[in-house]
Amino acid sequence: MSTAFPPLDPAVRIGHVHLKVADLQRALDFYCGVLGFELTQRYGAQAAFISAGGYHHHIGLNTWESLGGSPPPPGSTGLYHTAILYPTRAALADALRRLIAADWPLDGASDHGVSEALYLRDPDQNGVELYRDRPAAEWPRTPAGELAMVTRALDLRALLQE
Repeated sequence: MSTAFPPLDPAVRIGHVHLKVADLQRALDFYCGVLGFELTQRYGAQAAFISAGGYHHHIGLNTWESLGGSPPPPGSTGLYHTAILYPTRAALADALRRLIAADWPLDGASDHGVSEALYLRDPDQNGVELYRDRPAAEWPRTPAGELAMVTRALDLRALLQE
């Protein structure tokens, strides 16, 4: 179905993600204990809302349909990853330091030209991307002005020097 609507309002943002988890406390230990989000509200042992900077919630965690459950099998559809945007390169470096201190494994680390990203899995095997955007003026472009994103290895040692 192709309908010609005008482009979406440029101020539209993705406000939060709500994840089904098998163990609420284990998820809170990761998102709050390792990554540093703050608990804003808890609904008993079944759900919690967490955020950065006092927002009502950036991430909802619940066990309503998933208590004790297992991750989806490889090759199935679903959420590829949740991307968490950090405001600066130094803040992303702090995230990497937290992961190292918690001995949390990375799946990868990439420089995309437009951004720098760390890829990992949460305790429920949900994909998580921790990234920072470069200023738009630095984004790689083709001679025609189109984005020319890349995937190169991110220099983690240089990031840690921030």
